[in-house]
Order: sequence, then structure tokens, then C-alpha cells
Amino acid sequence: MPTTSDSAPGTPRRPGGVARPASAGRAEAAAEYVAELAAAVEAGARLGTKEELRVRCGVSVGTFNEALRLLQSRGLVTVKPGPGGGLFSAEQSPMVRLGNSVLALDARRSDVADAVRIRDALDPLLIEDALWHASPADIAGLREHIAAMEAAMGTADAVAFVHANWRLHAAIAAISPNALLSSLYANLLDLVESRTLAVLPAGEEPLDHSIAHRYALHRDLVDALERRDREAALRLVREHRTGPPPEEPAAEL
Repeated sequence: MPTTSDSAPGTPRRPGGVARPASAGRAEAAAEYVAELAAAVEAGARLGTKEELRVRCGVSVGTFNEALRLLQSRGLVTVKPGPGGGLFSAEQSPMVRLGNSVLALDARRSDVADAVRIRDALDPLLIEDALWHASPADIAGLREHIAAMEAAMGTADAVAFVHANWRLHAAIAAISPNALLSSLYANLLDLVESRTLAVLPAGEEPLDHSIAHRYALHRDLVDALERRDREAALRLVREHRTGPPPEEPAAEL
């Protein structure tokens, strides 16, 4: 894998949008490289230490840690501390293999659009589960993500806002007792996030207005979950529709 400094120029940008940090793309590339190493050996084989693999990938510590998060979320590697520890290839369950077959779809931009449609179609199922199973601690955790979205809105940081939004959706998915559903949804989120190049307003609406609208929608959704208000929660989910334009992966608010 070619080594590329994290400080190199070339951050993807789209006119009228907000650039996605180049390090996000490098994290995905590093994750793909380590995933190839893991696929070439038996389950449980040692791949190397974190530092050895980071150097081979040619990325910073922060970028490699993000790559490691992606690898672990996809069930591709395990990390063992202490002497003789490091990264090891993981034994993939059928569920993990299903998730990674979905992640493999990002080779084509049209597949990313399909992933967004599937993700949106799963939202009502996850909201139904959250209405039944969300604990007070779960709701408190969701409100932390809402607070992060509000902070990003206050600083007009569209990239931080959309990432906080994705973390909120991931937290809602994690409430579901249906492991297959939550795992598939998390993998779809990873796919969309890894292929997003810009944050754009929806339609003709200015970006700051889009952010304010999305913030209010998600804040009200968490309120509805706390009240166990099924009608309001599902109405808000129907209002929540996103999708990248066909020319280039992007996160529409």
C-alpha cells in the first residue's frame, strides 16, 4: 500500500458543499489494507502490532485508530494487549460475513445510493424497537448526541453535525435486541460515512436552514422516544429522508 502523509493536500471538495477531511478517506484505505491482510490468513493469525501496521499503512496514529474502529465494527480483527499481543484476524460469523458483503457494495456510487435507501427503510423497524426497549440510560445517551449536533449547529460545522447525526442513528440502532438488524444498519452507516465526500443542503434550502431543520427533527424524535409516542416517532421518521446525489457520494441534510 503506498504510504501517504496525513498532511498531504487534496481534501475532496464539491462546490457549495463542505469538504470531508482527507484523513477519513485514509482511514478507510488503511482499513481496507489491513482487511486484505486478515483475509489472507487463518482466523486467529497475528497480523502485527498496532504500530507495525500503522507504519505499513503510512498514516498517523489518529487515522489508524479510526481505521481500527472500522475494522472492529466490521468484525474483521481482534486486538489483544500485552506481550505477544497486537492485531489478529477474527473468525467471521455468518452475520459478520453478511455485513461485510454489504460493505463491499461501495465499489459503485449507485450502490451507495441503494445503501442509503435500505438504511432509511430500516429506520422504522429500529424506532419500533427503541420505543419498546429504550431505557432511561439509553435516552440520556441519545441526548448526548443531540447536544453534539446542537454544538455543531452553533459553530456552523456541517461535517461535525452530520457525523453527530450518524452517531445518533447508530446509538438508536444499538438499542434494538435484534442483533442482525442492528448489525446490518451499523454496516450500512459505515458504508455511507466512508463514501461521503461533502455535506450538502437538501434541494434549494440553504445549508444552515437544512441543519436547523434536521436538528429540530432529531431532537423531537428523541423526545417522542422518551414519551413512548409511537405516532409522533414514526411520523418524524417518515419526514427523515436522505440520499446522495447520483454524481458523487455526499451527505444530504
